[in-house]
Amino acid sequence: MKALEPIIKVTGLKKSFKKKEAVKGLDFEVQEGEIFGFLGPNGAGKSTTINMICTMLAPSEGSIIINGYDVSKQKDKVRESIGIIFQENTLDKKLTADENLKLHCRFYKVPKEKREQRIQEVLEIVDLVNERKQRVETFSGGMKRRLEIARGLLHYPRVLFLDEPTVGLDPQTRAHLWEYILRLKEKEGITMFLTTHYLDEAEISDRVAIMDEGRIIAIDSPKALKSELGGDIIELETENNVSASEEIRRRFPEAEVTLQDETMYVKVPDSDAFVATIIKELTAPVTRLNIRRPTLNDVFLAFTGRKIGEAEEQGKAGS
Repeated sequence: MKALEPIIKVTGLKKSFKKKEAVKGLDFEVQEGEIFGFLGPNGAGKSTTINMICTMLAPSEGSIIINGYDVSKQKDKVRESIGIIFQENTLDKKLTADENLKLHCRFYKVPKEKREQRIQEVLEIVDLVNERKQRVETFSGGMKRRLEIARGLLHYPRVLFLDEPTVGLDPQTRAHLWEYILRLKEKEGITMFLTTHYLDEAEISDRVAIMDEGRIIAIDSPKALKSELGGDIIELETENNVSASEEIRRRFPEAEVTLQDETMYVKVPDSDAFVATIIKELTAPVTRLNIRRPTLNDVFLAFTGRKIGEAEEQGKAGS
């Protein structure tokens, strides 16, 4: 049986701005119907990559195929195949929700006879039917995001791009927005390409590509990425972390020890035996101890030596 072609195929993708190489040779595929997450700090190259895939930025090198169309040679066909939810709000606030959607229908040449039905359908998906005639300037941040999702669905896209879709929203609104997005995934079967630096959002992806400094450093399902680390993560603070970390490395050769600020992160196969020993015998007194399973942040830390938040701060300092 012939394998299905990926809905997105990226090969050797690079982008340079003057002397800076923002994207440094990406190779990955996205399968139809999956949620594909792009995880990484601000400045990692996620948005630059999205802009190239969505025809808004020309690659310096490499190729991108979406729904069988070449992004460099068949831009119109690619644009017909995708919907985009940007980081920044791009709605016309002075227009009503209905007027925004009708304008988008004209841009994407949705047949006149199908516009009313399609607008009704997408507003039902995002639960904004009763607000159809209201001006967007009266909407909350979450309502605007939902309307943007509705707009992105009007022309039946094969792939929906969500570029930091919940940035600036409060936690409750973020959670509600994801309920709508997952409902949409279930109902429409659309492939979703998500960029985020929120770890909890990346967890819902079928597969995650972790990006840092213009490169993909790991790609797999969240579960597989975390299972690669193995064992438990122990967060440990002592009265002398430097000497304690050296002692742990000497006494527990199988342990992986990372120092971050005032905390040691120790990965061990058997946390029970390790904790029982260090509490009783570690020379430097233990002041705090916490045991947990690995997270995607631990995966990022394992590959880069930094947490995602620290990578963001370093990116800001270097910009």
